[in-house]
Amino acid sequence: TRADRALLALLDDSKKLSPARRRAIYPLLWRVAAIGVGAASAGEIDRINILQATLLAMTRAVARLGAASGSAPDAVLVDGNRAPRLACPVSTVIGGDGKSLSIAAASIVAKVVRDRIMARLAPRYPAFGFETNAGYPTALHLDALGRRGGSPHHRQSFAPVRAARAQGEPPTSCG
Repeated sequence: TRADRALLALLDDSKKLSPARRRAIYPLLWRVAAIGVGAASAGEIDRINILQATLLAMTRAVARLGAASGSAPDAVLVDGNRAPRLACPVSTVIGGDGKSLSIAAASIVAKVVRDRIMARLAPRYPAFGFETNAGYPTALHLDALGRRGGSPHHRQSFAPVRAARAQGEPPTSCG
């Protein structure tokens, strides 16, 4: 349809799109595609490492995609060079969000979901600037980690959180 072609024209590597553009595209994607979102907690990352947690999150996303659409996908494309073990064929594509429209769409969904999570955490932990760092350690965020230690939503294995703990900073419970 015309709307589908218009959406395809908007898709690009999510890193090249402004947050406002990603937010505008996000609901359009949910209207035209079955989507499954998966995540891994900070605790899971600490226990199994970030790569394994990423693969676990991908597995969860594919499971939710199957639940949302009523059937498992025929195949899965993964951005990068590592793939989770799935029941269907998986192809990895290095730089995939710049080469594949479906990977670009998935990357947009992932970034919007992550940004929303950060915005919800921000009022509970204002010192960390979650609403502006969107999950990446800005100077303000790193300073807060050094002064306050981490929150329950920080990876305890993240070097600045470990350093704060070594200096005797207790994890921050709120604000």
